[in-house]
Amino acid sequence: MDRLWSPWRSEYIASAGDADSTVCVFCRLRDEPDNDAANFVFHRASHNFVVLNRYPYISGHLLIVPYEHVGELDATAKATTDELMDLTKRSQTALREVYRPDGFNVGMNLGRSAGAGIADHIHIHILPRWSGDTNFMTSVGETRVLPEDLATTYQKLRPIF
Repeated sequence: MDRLWSPWRSEYIASAGDADSTVCVFCRLRDEPDNDAANFVFHRASHNFVVLNRYPYISGHLLIVPYEHVGELDATAKATTDELMDLTKRSQTALREVYRPDGFNVGMNLGRSAGAGIADHIHIHILPRWSGDTNFMTSVGETRVLPEDLATTYQKLRPIF
């Protein structure tokens, strides 16, 4: 088994058993506006919020999440999807300003068979990317190395929103 020390995740892992597993993680974040900093939610709009991914593929990995608990894009209200895309664009601008990436991945996984880890609540991923950001650790060691912790990423992006 491969291990890479990531102490920034210890508090989250230790508290994982405390949460009610029947409650959608995105609905819990939606319903805890007083805990935005602890939950890494850094922007709330009318129909959606922007949050750091707790399990990022790369530093700056953001999620744009509707408040509505809906599992299908085509079942989502137009006002929500319009704002979802506007916030994706705004997130791209913020990530470009803070991280100066060479490109971006933007996408949705709709349904478990499409790779959705949270299949019943749609969300968009946006990730900054750099030429050569997949190094030997990822391709050979099957391990991701992130250069900064979530709190640092949050502090960098929060003022932009």
